[in-house]
Amino acid sequence: MTDPVFFVPTRRYSAIEVANLTGASLVDPARGEVEISGIASATDGREGHLVYLEGRRNAGLAASIRAAAVLCTSDIVDSVPASVAVLVSARPQAAFAAIGRLLFPAAASPHALTGETGVSPRAHIDPSAHIEEGAIVEAGAVIAAGASIGSGTIIAPNAIIGRNCQVGRNCYVGPSACIQYALIGDRVIVHGGAMIGQDGFGFVGGAAGPERIPQIGRVVIQDNVEIGTNTTVDRGAMADTVIGEGTKIDNLVQVAHNVRIGRGCIIAGHCGLSGSVTLGDGVMLGGRVGLADHVTIGSRVQIAAASGVMNDIPDGERWAGAPAMPMRDFFRQVAAIKTLAKARKGDPHG
Repeated sequence: MTDPVFFVPTRRYSAIEVANLTGASLVDPARGEVEISGIASATDGREGHLVYLEGRRNAGLAASIRAAAVLCTSDIVDSVPASVAVLVSARPQAAFAAIGRLLFPAAASPHALTGETGVSPRAHIDPSAHIEEGAIVEAGAVIAAGASIGSGTIIAPNAIIGRNCQVGRNCYVGPSACIQYALIGDRVIVHGGAMIGQDGFGFVGGAAGPERIPQIGRVVIQDNVEIGTNTTVDRGAMADTVIGEGTKIDNLVQVAHNVRIGRGCIIAGHCGLSGSVTLGDGVMLGGRVGLADHVTIGSRVQIAAASGVMNDIPDGERWAGAPAMPMRDFFRQVAAIKTLAKARKGDPHG
């Protein structure tokens, strides 16, 4: 059986081209014609590869690099082998990603799985749906009554676009994803298996047990948002659930009803945002963060992985722990517990 190659570079780049494209400085101009035909991690680089190093904790890898070229910060230059072209950048990872997108554009944005163009005869399209010229609807997809799909958008196999939903231009809705009661902007990526617009978890106590509260809001997803595989975004109860422009959400995240997420947020996998949570702009949530209902998280807040947030957090702060607290307080507590544990271990009466 042959070993398949899924991503092939579009062309080769020289080291000087990489410098010009990224704003990096080529340390030795004589190495400007070194050819780059692929990308790799610093530990896996080989002939023709571009790699990068960023941060003091990775500086020790510099001497062992085996690649055509490396993007790195200025403090690492002297440690790189003489056989490697060195490109100095203030942001090596960002420059590396930019070149990676040029080399492998098919890996940087989703494409039609079946290779179909236009509307597949095996898709189910309601006659009242509006699909702009240039959209792709693949086999098995369902476009319900009154829905609209913008030009350049790809609806993958078995995806469902519900009644009256709007999906903007140059979007991607992955296989088996379902979108209901939602308005979606341009250049939005919804990965396979994601569920958008199902009813929120709203119940009130009744004589025979919990009784459902009707959820009559919508989901509004602004431009350039990405939503990961098997993530769920509940529609609002009365108001809308809103995800702001440029926000990126990982796999297996729960966004409950009436949540409002600001612009440019990053939410890692397994996070849970309870009902009516508000995030400001530029918030970063580590994996498995849980937010209690109705809390407000200010702009540019960073919350460490596995934290449990019970209270509002002001702009610009960094919190950690469960229950979450300011990062400095969390580490003081950790240090105090370690001190107590050591004292206890040395106590002959312990």
